[in-house]
Amino acid sequence: MYVLFIKEIRSFFSSAIGFIVIGIFLLLMGTFLWLLPGENNVLESGYANVDGLFLLAPWLYLFLIPALTMRFFAEEKKSGTIELLLTRPLSTLQIVLAKYFAGVVLVVLSLLPTLVYVYSVYQLGLPQGNIDMGGFLGSFIGLIFLGAGYTAIGLWASSVSDNQIVSFLVAALLSFLLYYGFELLSLFFTSAYVQDMVSQMGMSYHYDSMSRGVIDSRDVLYFVTISVVFLFATTWFVTKRK
Repeated sequence: MYVLFIKEIRSFFSSAIGFIVIGIFLLLMGTFLWLLPGENNVLESGYANVDGLFLLAPWLYLFLIPALTMRFFAEEKKSGTIELLLTRPLSTLQIVLAKYFAGVVLVVLSLLPTLVYVYSVYQLGLPQGNIDMGGFLGSFIGLIFLGAGYTAIGLWASSVSDNQIVSFLVAALLSFLLYYGFELLSLFFTSAYVQDMVSQMGMSYHYDSMSRGVIDSRDVLYFVTISVVFLFATTWFVTKRK
């Protein structure tokens, strides 16, 4: 399992695509935070915070993570190496988990360079260091959990199609529906109680909750459940092929 995990990491960085995808993510993030005028611009906000980072990242991840995960199983099936992979002395669940954890590591690696933005804001604060670190840590952890959920969805999408483009589109659409779809659906109800209940079914509700700096076990359980459901669905599809 560990060998397969390392293989996925190495294969991602052995081609220019991996660096291009992460590079585009960081370039877009930096452009919105420092160059483009607007409410997300750090220099124009007048406050020492990086809230724009955590507002933009979930939307950029809707494209980044499907791009990272679309090749995990779709490429294996297209190249015919999936049969060789399934003959290894590993259970289907171990294969799925190895690819999943590799995807999560890649997501975290793409997020780590954004700590430069946090350091910059820390230095620009008046007085220096005047930044809400509790809110930042909560948002950072929440973004990792959100990225892990997106990764599980992308892995499932890659297992159901031989075409990487189809896998990308399915993962992006399904991630959007789970992230913001329930927020949109809640608007059709007039009862505030029903609106809140429907909103709680979406990822954005729990991500926003963690972004306030309080790590609630209910929010953690929600993201873990989403990941587990899609991992078992992926295992079922791969086992069916096996």
